[in-house]
Amino acid sequence: MPADEHAERFTLLRPLLFTIAYEVLGSATEADDVLQDSYLRWADVDLATVRDTKSYLARLVTRQSLNALRASVRRREDYIGPWLPEPVLLDESDASTDVVLAESVSMAMLVVLETLTPDERVVFVLRDVFGFAHDDIAATIGKSVATVRQAAHRARKHVQARRRRFEPADTATTARITRQFMAAATTGDMDGLLTLLAKDAILIADGGGKAAAARRPMVGAQSVATRVVNLFHKWRALPSLRIETIRCNGAPALAAYRGDHLEGVFLFAITGDEVTDIYAIRNPDKLLSVTVPRRLTRLRSRVNDGTDAANMPVPHRKTM
Repeated sequence: MPADEHAERFTLLRPLLFTIAYEVLGSATEADDVLQDSYLRWADVDLATVRDTKSYLARLVTRQSLNALRASVRRREDYIGPWLPEPVLLDESDASTDVVLAESVSMAMLVVLETLTPDERVVFVLRDVFGFAHDDIAATIGKSVATVRQAAHRARKHVQARRRRFEPADTATTARITRQFMAAATTGDMDGLLTLLAKDAILIADGGGKAAAARRPMVGAQSVATRVVNLFHKWRALPSLRIETIRCNGAPALAAYRGDHLEGVFLFAITGDEVTDIYAIRNPDKLLSVTVPRRLTRLRSRVNDGTDAANMPVPHRKTM
């Protein structure tokens, strides 16, 4: 084998491997660490023993992601204020035509996935997002097929119960509402914000103790609108402030910059014509993931029965 064969194979599959790790961990930084560690392990593998590179690497990255997720549980419990997943900036060429992928990496879904146990989260991601067979998942995480089936059922039921709040609006509606929200927030238009917000709208801010952010979620359109207006009023006093629309996690988002410094990113869950949830990322450590465009993909590996999973039917959205 050529000396760089390991690197070529890994690089080709990196978007898929990153997507798996990111959906399991909810952290682009931790996903990058997992891929780095996985590559070091992969570099020592005798390629002559590898029957299916995609399957092998998907399993390797999944196992490393699960280990990292279990290790991070305590850190997240000790986190200052609400913990939100890291947003990811998508490559402009990413058309996000895969509706299952777009929904699975939405901030709203990632927040729901945080309520699952590590094993349930891995099983849900591999089964409902990537379409892996139960026996393939069982072999990957070292559990019985029966245990994996039970975990998949529990996770799916749990997710469905909590995702009823958000049935994602279409792309055009999301873009329109985001533009209207930006206009109202930057001009201090309280009435304009109230017309966009659901009555029970929620604002969750993640500062991690490193940036000013509410330590508890704010609930109710009036409270949320007041908080947004006050925040943007303070920012408007900064001469170098600018607000831009960027594409994060499969949907438009607002990014606030002071000069070249990113102050925060705002992502939205929109149902119908209303904003139901606002996620404000202020922790500077988490904003680093918005500086480098990513390409996400749901191209899947071969499963144990030899069927090409890339040709398997896409799971129906209601199973998400």
